[in-house]
Amino acid sequence: MITKTYSTDIGGRVLSVEFTNMAMHANGSCIVRYGETTVLATAVQSKSVREGTDFFPLMVDYEEKFYAAGRILGSRFMRREGRASDEAVLVARLVDRSIRPFFNQKVRNDTQVVVLALSIDEDNDPDILAILAASLALGTSDISWNGPIGAVRIGKIGNEFVVNPTYTQRNETTLDTVICGKDSRVNMIEAGAKEATEDDMARAMECAVKELDALCAFQRRIIDEVGAPKRAPQIIEAPDAMIARFRKHTLPRLEDAVYIKEKTLRYETLNELKKEWLDAAKTNFSDIPASVGDELFEESINDIVHRNIINPPSGEEKRPDGRKAKELRALFSKARILPRTHGSALFFRGETHILSVVTLGAPSDAQLIEGMEIRTKKRFMHHYNFPPFSVGEVKPMRGPGRRDIGHGALAERSLVAVIPDINTFPYTIRVVSETLSSNGSSSMGSVCASTLALMDAGVPIKEPVAGIAMGLMLTQQPTTNNQQPKYKILTDIQGPEDHHGDMDFKVAGTKNGITGVQMDVKVDGIPLQILREAFLQAREARLQILDVMRRELNAPRAELSSYAPRIIKMQIKPEKIKDVIGPGGKIINAIIASTGAQIDIEQDGSIFITGANEDSARRAEEEIKTITKEFEVGETFLGKVTRIFPFGAMVEVAPNQEGLVHISQLAPFRVEQVTDVVSIGDMVPVKVVEIDDQGRINLSIKEVKHLELKSPEDRANGAREAHRQTSSRPPRRDGSSRGGRRPPPRGR
Repeated sequence: MITKTYSTDIGGRVLSVEFTNMAMHANGSCIVRYGETTVLATAVQSKSVREGTDFFPLMVDYEEKFYAAGRILGSRFMRREGRASDEAVLVARLVDRSIRPFFNQKVRNDTQVVVLALSIDEDNDPDILAILAASLALGTSDISWNGPIGAVRIGKIGNEFVVNPTYTQRNETTLDTVICGKDSRVNMIEAGAKEATEDDMARAMECAVKELDALCAFQRRIIDEVGAPKRAPQIIEAPDAMIARFRKHTLPRLEDAVYIKEKTLRYETLNELKKEWLDAAKTNFSDIPASVGDELFEESINDIVHRNIINPPSGEEKRPDGRKAKELRALFSKARILPRTHGSALFFRGETHILSVVTLGAPSDAQLIEGMEIRTKKRFMHHYNFPPFSVGEVKPMRGPGRRDIGHGALAERSLVAVIPDINTFPYTIRVVSETLSSNGSSSMGSVCASTLALMDAGVPIKEPVAGIAMGLMLTQQPTTNNQQPKYKILTDIQGPEDHHGDMDFKVAGTKNGITGVQMDVKVDGIPLQILREAFLQAREARLQILDVMRRELNAPRAELSSYAPRIIKMQIKPEKIKDVIGPGGKIINAIIASTGAQIDIEQDGSIFITGANEDSARRAEEEIKTITKEFEVGETFLGKVTRIFPFGAMVEVAPNQEGLVHISQLAPFRVEQVTDVVSIGDMVPVKVVEIDDQGRINLSIKEVKHLELKSPEDRANGAREAHRQTSSRPPRRDGSSRGGRRPPPRGR
């Protein structure tokens, strides 16, 4: 096997790269190691052009291999990898969003990047390695690609920013962000935070850029040494005659169509105009692929949108729907939409309409995550759905796709910072966001709708969260005197600005700070100064949205929905857990059967009782309290005689808890035999007189207050009378009374 190895230092640890002939038929491949975490990336591009497609056909797959974690995972009936987990989908999206902008989007050759996680340690997340490995596999291949790119994770612990924090360190971070880019520019951000400030984000990006530039320099040295010559992409440009015909017959009407405010009418007009143009192109330029005419049409819209925002002929920027650069679309919010759900809300931003619904469940309803990297329980979940009717389309609905999983994860990350801990609010919380109508920024609309739904459900979130999508129109022409290119940051982008703009920059947060960020670009990268401005402009918009949301619901509702389950938390000593469960689960199952409540017990003795209503939960609570009761000297009870010995009787004062009544404590008179006073099955009043150092309970019958009579004779008579009234046993077969002595044995 041929091996060539390179290494560099990042975050105080060694990053090594190996080039071998293991995957020799791929256009490019490499193995990247960081600690003991190891990934293999391959890049392959077909030599033939895919006919009839109007987009760059790139596929990115991240494959989790269970052996990488040294575990046999999966269900009992399927012990092999199957459908990609949500975590794997999110890593694949990270890689895709990082590398895609550096391809020529006119390429129509099928291209695939596959990253295999081969080994995972307990410290280093493979997602950063996956991006770096993909960059090097593409960079050293013969595939035309304008990389390399760097990738780094920045965490904030206290006041310090840490490069590539370990899993343990990430539990302590208040900001956790993955940043990619090159040449001191950023082209991808994915972040979660606990109300981080805009200054925190700026400092994290500054810290990241230093590492990104160093990583890119490291990769360029490798590519210069082992990289294959790049093959020219197969691109067919529109001939001058086609461009001239388009400008004469189609372009004059195109601008008017782009600026139709109503989305449906705009798209219908544009589609009709596009069809007319493509039919004409096919007739007059039959030897040119239809995709060339399609690209000419789309590029013209792109030029129109950019020109009228950056260099408007009128001197004032012109957005497709007529808004100013910082102007939000019309906002609307409404809580408690559905009668029987635990919480629901609608949020409108222009033509983007989101319905979010909250369901509260027991602690045991938490999702069990058992993946290669993460093994935990997840008690807060956000799921996002994007049905085809939301954009007026017809297509099969076959479960969540990558986009749905990614948008749901972004909204979940944006909200998790304000979710109360399990001790404050012990429910499992699931939020589902349904995109009913979409015209841009549905993921951030989901954050707003979900916040209102959580408050409607009575979840005591720490602060309301709102989200906004920012856009960018950027000139790519060279400027004189090393000036920055002209640009315009747009607040609340919609369809055309998202599709034809240069940046999709989503920022969610509270009035106090940022909780979630996601950025994608269509250019080589964004300078830090523009990103700083975008963060500040996003804050202005976020505060406006929060004001609208607060007018509908200012705080979480004080009461849960009558249809929501009720949870009671109680604490017992860990050594008492076995008493609640009982042999083979007999006791706990009996409580569940009799009360209808669901009972979850933690190792530390925390017990969560979930009932369909409060009465069910309270009854279960009382039974557990009885079982686990810690008795105190002086307490009185009515107990059942369970065993008899010559020296006294055992009385059950609680399920599985007995105390001894010594023979001297049976009655206020001398007792010759225990059975003269009590029998097995009798119900007797008892008082706790002592708890010894081993936790054993000593009881007394004679010290129960209502037996403390004035005279010895009265006390004796009273004791016998009390005994007769509390006993439920029939007379003995020999005819003796229950309180009297046995007759002497008969002679033979």
